[in-house]
Amino acid sequence: MKHRFVQLLVLMASLAGCRNAEPAGNTPGSNLSAPVIKASFTHADKAVIDRYESAIQSFMERTFGTRGFNGSYLIAKDGEIIAEAYLGYRDPVLKDSELQEHDAFHLASVSKTFTGMAVLKLWEEGKLSLDDELSKYFEKFPYKNITVKMLLNHRSGLPNYTNYLDVYGWDKKKLATNLDVLASLYKMKPPIQFTAGKRFNYCNTNYALLALIVEKVSGQSFPEYMEEKFFVPLQMNDTYVFRPEDANASLPSFEANNRRYGLEFMDLVYGDKNIYSTVRDMLKWDQALYNDSLFKPETLQAAFSGYSYEKSGTRNYGLGWRLTELKNGKKIVYHNGWWHGNNTVFIRLPEEKATIIMLGNRYNRNIYKAKQLCDMFGDYQQSNNLFQDMENEATVSVGGGTD
Repeated sequence: MKHRFVQLLVLMASLAGCRNAEPAGNTPGSNLSAPVIKASFTHADKAVIDRYESAIQSFMERTFGTRGFNGSYLIAKDGEIIAEAYLGYRDPVLKDSELQEHDAFHLASVSKTFTGMAVLKLWEEGKLSLDDELSKYFEKFPYKNITVKMLLNHRSGLPNYTNYLDVYGWDKKKLATNLDVLASLYKMKPPIQFTAGKRFNYCNTNYALLALIVEKVSGQSFPEYMEEKFFVPLQMNDTYVFRPEDANASLPSFEANNRRYGLEFMDLVYGDKNIYSTVRDMLKWDQALYNDSLFKPETLQAAFSGYSYEKSGTRNYGLGWRLTELKNGKKIVYHNGWWHGNNTVFIRLPEEKATIIMLGNRYNRNIYKAKQLCDMFGDYQQSNNLFQDMENEATVSVGGGTD
């Protein structure tokens, strides 16, 4: 496989003027690339750059050395790319097209970061209240006392459509939509999991309904709203919400044994998943959350605050974002994703303004170990967590899974 490789720059004086080297050739028996060190990364001396390069390459080798990695990753500090690589193929069986910068991956549940912020944008503009009950948007909604905020922070108690649709007899030959998910709550009447607001329970139904609320309040389809408010202004040119017409052109996903997933009955529901993007576009999304041009500071504060403290521990959930809140005051703002063969990780370290993005389209649970890379930037105590996030936070579903 062709590898992207850049020679480590020796002197800071030469950093600003040098260009990246051309990609090097194959390394026998490996699909791992040396990190790409960008010449524009000017915030560190040679020793720091050495440390980053060594840590990233060591992580890739020990994490994916035996199983391989089919996807892309990007690590940045202060908005400048430290390391970036595109490893593998659009189709790891045919191997006829190597992954490139503009190949957009299914973000799976990382899509929730966009849906959550879309709702908060409408709240910021005074077009909805987080305390609105769902009956305001869905006439005679069959579950009582559930608010928009409870959808955002997963405290609604609603049943998860990725679990109950099949159990309650959904015809798998019919592709379900967001409106079908809403209708199923009225028709199938799956039981509420607990009294609204009582506790946290990760549920994809919450975000499928939030996408419908975005549509009702904005008067636009969810894909149109996301393009107008986020993707176009931020020049996220390779990012889109999946629609049926995208089925043939979108990046496919694969099981670990390389069996390709086809279009399945829950694959048209968006809001909880179904946004496609690239690592570079996700860096643009990350950077947009550091200034006041897109959101007010109080909106970001609401998004990145925890709302579930009934159990002790470091893990929590904001409004569309997972949180790790350490006793030493450090906070990791992130989201994982899993749908079919897609595994995704989007990590933000606001204190250091560092970003870790890893996107794969062939199932590989090792991708969730990317959180260990946080320790490059500070005392985040993640290097020994192994599969903690995957084991403790995953919700297995009929359709292939979501985090």
